[in-house]
Amino acid sequence: MAHNHNPPKLMSLDFDLTLHEARRRVEVIAAIGSLWDPITAIRSEETAYALLYSNLDPDQQRTYDNLVQAGVLPQRDSRP
Repeated sequence: MAHNHNPPKLMSLDFDLTLHEARRRVEVIAAIGSLWDPITAIRSEETAYALLYSNLDPDQQRTYDNLVQAGVLPQRDSRP
C-alpha cells in the first residue's frame, strides 16, 4: 500500500459577519420593544447596586473594599 506523504493543502476561508451582526442587532432591538428606555434602565441598575452595597457591616465592607481593590467590582464615585 502506497502512502501519500504530501500534506493536504490548507484552505483559508474568510467570512464577513457585518450583515449578520447588523441583522442580530435589529432582532435584539425588536425583541426589546419600543418601550425600553436605556437611560432609565441604567439608572435603575445603579440604584440597585447602591442598595446592594449599602448598610454593610464592617466585615462585609472590608470584603467589598477588597473586591474593589482586586478589580472584581468597579470603583464607585462615592461609597454606598
